[in-house]
Amino acid sequence: MQAKSRFDPNSPEIKAYQNELAHQFVREGTMVAFPTCLPGMTTPITHDESRITALDINSEGHVYGGTSGRQAHLFGAAFHGLTGIVLDAGAVPAATSTEAVCCGASGAIAFVNGPHGGRAVAIPHLNLAEDWIQEWGLEEPVLKELGECVPGEPVVHAVSAPSGKIAVGATTHHLFTVDFESGLISVVGEAPGRGHLTIGRSGVFGLDDGTRLWRFDIASGRVRRAAVQLPEGNWTGPLRWARDPHSGLLFTADTDGRLFSFDKNKGFHALGRAHLAPVGPIALVPDGRLFGFCGEEMANLFCCDIASGSVTNLGVAASVLEHRRYGYQFGDAVTGPDGEIVFGENDNGGHLWLYFPKIKVARSTS
Repeated sequence: MQAKSRFDPNSPEIKAYQNELAHQFVREGTMVAFPTCLPGMTTPITHDESRITALDINSEGHVYGGTSGRQAHLFGAAFHGLTGIVLDAGAVPAATSTEAVCCGASGAIAFVNGPHGGRAVAIPHLNLAEDWIQEWGLEEPVLKELGECVPGEPVVHAVSAPSGKIAVGATTHHLFTVDFESGLISVVGEAPGRGHLTIGRSGVFGLDDGTRLWRFDIASGRVRRAAVQLPEGNWTGPLRWARDPHSGLLFTADTDGRLFSFDKNKGFHALGRAHLAPVGPIALVPDGRLFGFCGEEMANLFCCDIASGSVTNLGVAASVLEHRRYGYQFGDAVTGPDGEIVFGENDNGGHLWLYFPKIKVARSTS
C-alpha cells in the first residue's frame, strides 16, 4: 500500500493553486460595493426588491436608477465631494421591473413594467449635493405617473436624446417619445424592441428583424426600418451598447461575445472577443478603454483596448473595503464624472459598484 504523502502548504503546487484562486477575482483597478442607502442612517432597499437593472447619469454627475423584483424601486445616488448616498425615491405601485431610466434637462423618467404593460414614471429632482453628515431632514420624494407608453405592451428600453428634451423608447412592437418637460407620451411608429437602444450622431438605433438595425431620426420623427446591416456574427440575442460622448462612436457585442465599434459613416469595425458570453453592461472611460461584464451566473469583468482591439479578463467582481462582497450579475452601467464606472448589481441585496480602473501608463514619446 502506497503511503499517503504529507500535505505541504508551501509546495509549488499549493502555491500555484493559491495564486490562481486569488486571480479569479478582480485583479486590476479597485471596486467598491455601495449599499442602496445612506450608511448608518437609512436602511437599504428590501432584499428581494433591489436587483438594479437600469442606470443613467445627469449633468450634475448624479446617478438615477431603478430596481426589479417583488416591487420596482427608483433611486438617486451621488458619490463625490462629501456626498455618499443612495436615496430610495420609493416603490412604484404595480411595477416589478425597471427597464430604463433616462436623465434629461429637466428631470429623470423611469420606464417600468408590471402586469398591465409598460409605463413612464417621472422621478422628482433629488437634492443630493449635501454633505449628509450633519443633522438632516428630507421630504419624501413623490413619484409622478405619466401613463402607459403603448397600451398593453411592455417597455423594452429607452434612451435620452442629446438635447435632453425627450426620451425615445421601444416596446415590443412600437417606438414612442416622452417629453421631459410636459410628460407627454407620443407613439411615433412601428419597430421591434429587441434589447437596448443607443443614441448615435444621427438618431436612435435598435435591433430590427433579422440582422439589421432600425434608425429613428429625432429631428424628422421618422423611423427607417432595416437601415443598417450588422456585420457577420451571431445576432440572435438582445444588444448592449456603449457610446463615446465625444466622438459619438458606438460599441456593441454579438451573442457570442465578439466586440465591435460602429460609426454610421464608416460602418462596423471588429475588435476583440470577450472570453465569456453573453456580454452584459459595458461602458467607456475617457482614455478610450471599454469595460464590461461577460458570462452568465458568475460574470467576469473585462477590458477592451479600443486602439488595439485586445481584450483582457479581469476576473469576478470583489469589494473588500469596509465589508467583503462578491458580485456575480450586473444589470447596467454608466461612466462617472471622474472616469469611474458605476455598475448596478442585478441580484438580491443589490449594490452600486464603483469601479476605479487602473491608470493607463502613458508611453514616452522621446
